Amino acid sequence: MSNADRILNPALRSKIMSADEAAALITPGANVGMSGFTGAGYPKAVPLALANRIDAAHARGEPFRIGVWTGASTAPELDGALAKVNGFAMRLPYQSDPNCRKQINSGEMEYTDIHLSHVAQYAWFGFLGHLDVAVVEVAAVLEDGRLLPANSIGNNKTWLDQADKVILEVNSWVNSGLDGMHDIYYGTRRPPDRRPVPINNPGDRIGDRYYTIDPSKIVAVVETDSRDRNSPFTPPDANSKLIAGHILDFLAHEVRRGRLPRNMLPLQSGVGNVANAVLGGLIEGPFEDLTAYTEVLQDGMLDLIKAGKMRFASATAVSLSPDAALAFNNDAQEMKKSVILRPQEISNHPEVIRRLGIIAMNGLIEADIYGNVNSTHIGGTAIMNGIGGSGDFARNAFLSIFMTPSTAKNGAISCIVPMVTHVDHTEHDVHVVVTEQGLADLRGLSPKQRAKVIIENCAHPDYKPALREYFTRALEESPGRHTPHLLDEAFRFLPAWKAQQASRAAE
Repeated sequence: MSNADRILNPALRSKIMSADEAAALITPGANVGMSGFTGAGYPKAVPLALANRIDAAHARGEPFRIGVWTGASTAPELDGALAKVNGFAMRLPYQSDPNCRKQINSGEMEYTDIHLSHVAQYAWFGFLGHLDVAVVEVAAVLEDGRLLPANSIGNNKTWLDQADKVILEVNSWVNSGLDGMHDIYYGTRRPPDRRPVPINNPGDRIGDRYYTIDPSKIVAVVETDSRDRNSPFTPPDANSKLIAGHILDFLAHEVRRGRLPRNMLPLQSGVGNVANAVLGGLIEGPFEDLTAYTEVLQDGMLDLIKAGKMRFASATAVSLSPDAALAFNNDAQEMKKSVILRPQEISNHPEVIRRLGIIAMNGLIEADIYGNVNSTHIGGTAIMNGIGGSGDFARNAFLSIFMTPSTAKNGAISCIVPMVTHVDHTEHDVHVVVTEQGLADLRGLSPKQRAKVIIENCAHPDYKPALREYFTRALEESPGRHTPHLLDEAFRFLPAWKAQQASRAAE
């Protein structure tokens, strides 16, 4: 399909305009649903034009901020550009941009951190307010007005359904050979009319290849020819390789015990270098005929597919290094034999995750000795990125694994602490904690038993004595002995707590 063939509907061809003209259709105070999930499939031109428009309005002393809803994180051309001009009144449900993060933590912009499976239904139910405009990247517009998705789905179906006005970016860089990779399910309903989502295997197709939309809602079509801005993954370091080794040994042990089939169960993996190291390790491992039911397709999963180790992968988006993204785009015809992209309310659907028996592997910021996990906040008050889809998978997985190096900031901070400063995943949803030091299998253990296993297996040697000492004294002095804590000392591993104590000692 050539550039000229990307917009086949005559009525919509008449709505082709510049990004500046399209951005002028977005008014101050609007709620705007934008495509994009982990840096894939986000609009490339309209957000930049909108940022310029907002900046000019602020220079004139005019207020201009908007609410922006996406699938997950996007890219500097969207989150970064709008944050730099103070264009966000509200952002949801997930972000990873340093400019956004700075404004959220300074209190300059509001941020709602939501489980990714909840976002679409929150919009349907009206919990988020009214959606005024959708700005969605697609690969093509068919003659009958249906839309060929690009390389992420996210919440696009919901934005196209719910918004009053729709602006399309038609990106000719995206290989139209993706046609057939997407599975857009239109069967979800509001309570009390919900029905089971009929997925029994990661490769089941239950929906349509295209987005369906009322063409009268489309107010602008902008032509682009730009690839997603992807970041390369750092090669796995020694700690990442150790973490991956512990997980792979554990999975092999579970197969030998008969608790997992030889080809395991469908895999879910969070984004990051440690996660990619685990996936990379599977290439050399003994497992064959693997599948994935996850939210993002990473380099490691592509490598597993190409190596013949992974039979099929279901996701809502790709999150690839530049080289892998180019290869994925070039090989679209072949890749769609092994990959499905779905809306995120389906890729992250709790019912489906529970039915398929997912092995979930996600990162964390800190874990405490009882198995509670903080994956979103630094020091309990400053957001890092957000919970993303980790909660969707952890709570409903057959096996919920959380992984991290045992220390941060070159050893200055322990990632295993007496009590987490913010709880995203409770002890009830965490089955396994892994660091480069070792692995703690928490299934079936009481809180006190979990504490011993986490301290001995996962904590860095520099911090083990202090953690042991805290736990021993908590056993003796805590008013309750089920989950013993010394509440006045529970956060003593925090740098701020250490600085305070040092200051008091000097007085």
